Amino acid sequence: MAAYTLALALHNDRPNDRKEFLESLRRNCELIDATRPTAHNLAWALRRCASRLDRSDESDVGRLHEIVVEEAHAIAAEDRELCRSIGRAGAELVPDGGAVLTHCNAGALATAGIGTALAPLYTAWEEGKRFSVFADETRPLWQGSRLTAWELARAGIPVKVLCDGAAASLLAGGKIGLVIVGADRVAASGDVANKIGTYAVALAAGRHNVPFYVAAPSSTFDLDIAEGKDIPIEQRDDREVLEPGGRLVAPEGVGAWNPAFDITPSSLITGFVTEAGILRPPFQEAIAAAFGPV
Repeated sequence: MAAYTLALALHNDRPNDRKEFLESLRRNCELIDATRPTAHNLAWALRRCASRLDRSDESDVGRLHEIVVEEAHAIAAEDRELCRSIGRAGAELVPDGGAVLTHCNAGALATAGIGTALAPLYTAWEEGKRFSVFADETRPLWQGSRLTAWELARAGIPVKVLCDGAAASLLAGGKIGLVIVGADRVAASGDVANKIGTYAVALAAGRHNVPFYVAAPSSTFDLDIAEGKDIPIEQRDDREVLEPGGRLVAPEGVGAWNPAFDITPSSLITGFVTEAGILRPPFQEAIAAAFGPV
């Protein structure tokens, strides 16, 4: 989506020559990147488009714009195949006849394909496994109840929505055989930034010996960041917490703490489901071997 957003912004700017086009590119890359400081694949896609232009000596503005659109199409096509690969790699983890817990949305609505965390579920279902899914509602924006539950129900996969605060009790009850979530950025150490509340789910899963997997493509792994503590965390508007749906649910004048993401340390993660297969501890070595410099 970042690449398509960039292409649209460049079209709307209507630069007159290569110099203006590249200036518009730089400015819009900075603006788009700033909207999601935690996510890594957004910046990755923008850099890829810029790199494609750097390798071209084209001066025609129309052709320069076509190059960005072509790169956006290429990224989307690759993402669809990456999602399929993640699905194939992770389907074996899905408990036939069991139940899965997920948090936030990492499905077709969040990717160009069938998703990351939901890809193994879709693939396992296609392969004939039958299971149910519990989707945390994922406050304060309810990506789980609005998006994940809608996707799974549409695919015919049984799904129930639960309050985020109920996840620990559900895990304690012994009904969940797998927790699988997506990621917005993965550090070289294997620490993960994902939607706020993921860390709490990982803690509860670890306490009750439930496997906790993170599904993510290579574009989400940031080997330039050593540990999770170095990942920037986006802080969002207080009103998302205090006025859900435009309705005030807290006293006037009260503030809110509203980080969009949290950090789950690698020690709580069972494995990563990627297009390169399942990565297992020690993660620093596994990640470097799979996605480090060639």
